[in-house]
Amino acid sequence: MLLSEHKDLKLEIKSLPEKEKDKLLLRLIAKDKILTEHLHFLLMEGEQDLVDRQEQLSARIDEEIEELMSNRRRNAKEALLKMRKLNGSITHHFKVTKDLNSEIELRIHLFKGIPIDFNEGVFSTLHKFNEKLMIYFAKSVFSVYNKYLKMHEETQFDLKPSFNEVLAKLYQHKTAPVAEELGLPKEI
Repeated sequence: MLLSEHKDLKLEIKSLPEKEKDKLLLRLIAKDKILTEHLHFLLMEGEQDLVDRQEQLSARIDEEIEELMSNRRRNAKEALLKMRKLNGSITHHFKVTKDLNSEIELRIHLFKGIPIDFNEGVFSTLHKFNEKLMIYFAKSVFSVYNKYLKMHEETQFDLKPSFNEVLAKLYQHKTAPVAEELGLPKEI
């Protein structure tokens, strides 16, 4: 049942006593972990907490990539799994903070660090993961590029050198055909 379909219910909820509404609101918030974290961030944390969260996640990205790079048997499958996991953490960060700037900075940091150049043979069982990594990487960059275009000009200017590094990386590897197909520029 959607609340928007029931105008009478909406009016009745608004007419509830304040104490009853508060109890219902708290029960609803408790059922949604992301909403609870977002409200905690919004109501109880400040600007420095956002910086701390971003630095912690950036350090975690570095640790995860270093772990991947130190693995002797690193391959496209491991890189793809690591990238998806870290992308999920960045998405969680954005859902909690609603800060687009830190989200874009973290994603660019991830793109710059994650390896995408693996030479699995055509007959290797890992060949399909190499293709999946190439497509996932290019589509992720494309998604961030679209968000980048919507940012304020000053913020775009600050991020331009880093984003150009990512685009150069994209066009230096086997991801170039996918990037061209998506219409990503070679440079901003």
